[in-house]
Amino acid sequence: MGGPPQVQLSSKPWLNWCADRITDPVVRLRFLQAMAPPPELSAPGRASRLASLVLPRLMGALLAALFLVQAGGWVPPPRVRVAAGRPFRAEENRPAPEVWQVESSGGWETYSNGLRIDGRFAVSNHPRSYLAFPLDRPEASAGVRRSQPVGVVFHATESPQVPFEANQNGVLKKIGESLLEYVRRKRAYHFLIDRFGRVYRVVAESDTANHAGNSVWSDGQWLYINLNQSFLGVSLEARTEPGQAEPETSPAQLRAAAMLTEVLRSRYHIPAGNCVTHAQVSVNPANMQLGYHTDWISNFPFEPLGLPDNYARPVPALWAFGFEFSPEYRARAGERLRVGLQLAEQDLTQRAAKAGMGLRAYRKLLQRQYRQELEKVRRANAAEDEESE
Repeated sequence: MGGPPQVQLSSKPWLNWCADRITDPVVRLRFLQAMAPPPELSAPGRASRLASLVLPRLMGALLAALFLVQAGGWVPPPRVRVAAGRPFRAEENRPAPEVWQVESSGGWETYSNGLRIDGRFAVSNHPRSYLAFPLDRPEASAGVRRSQPVGVVFHATESPQVPFEANQNGVLKKIGESLLEYVRRKRAYHFLIDRFGRVYRVVAESDTANHAGNSVWSDGQWLYINLNQSFLGVSLEARTEPGQAEPETSPAQLRAAAMLTEVLRSRYHIPAGNCVTHAQVSVNPANMQLGYHTDWISNFPFEPLGLPDNYARPVPALWAFGFEFSPEYRARAGERLRVGLQLAEQDLTQRAAKAGMGLRAYRKLLQRQYRQELEKVRRANAAEDEESE
């Protein structure tokens, strides 16, 4: 039984190149038949016959090309591609367990997961109100006004530490009490977790806390600038010094932080991917670099808190607004955060290529957009502060 009829290959290299990449013999035959040149024509009536023969063949070639693309039989010419940023994994947005308040009495709150919050020392601040910008075209938006928190920023107090031992009990208590008084005056966080695992409410959840300063994050749909207003601040009494293998967090602190995270995520429907560290979000608008603050630049215990390793998320300040980072920042970042930096740089390169721009020019464009959005945020916050006075 004979095979399909043979078609003479064209002398055009591009046509041969395309045909060689069609693995299906039937599809390949149709392509060559559609692209075969018309037979030689005699002079009389040549123009009219040429039009009647060539035009249908050109239409046939277009239809054949469309057929090949849809059939998956045509492989386009090779071109340079840039690795895309890692897509968000499903577990990064897994729902929080349902947790509810059991009772509230005498400034103490108890929750169904065992958490107790000491609210006797809470202070008020400006009511929360902020702008969120759509990720697709933030520069074209005036921002959407919101008042509910969308994430958690974890901090370290970077305060003096003594060994967590029984014979240091008195010193540990005095340091903790002094620290609580200090952060209350500064309205520095929404919650403080001391080394004994006691959870203190510092600033009311309905208000902003002065915890994140100049900062950037994105959940894949919205961009958030200056997270004092949009994120809750949770600080562990700890130090995260350069070169330190592991911060000296106590088991009680980790248990308390895990329960508090569950409560906040359940109450405000916060995605797991929006629970990040200060070092991931902190930026310096003066030099357009990451890491004005570097607490928890490495070794944050995401897993014990029931969270995915968000260090591996592409850092939004890099790919959304063209921020850069110093060699010192990269050296201090652990291997886990370096993954997020690398993915963000790859994503930035891909976006620049898609925009048809060089990387440097594209980065400068994004930086200008950031300054525009930052000005919108500052004007909006100033107006809110004036109204609240």
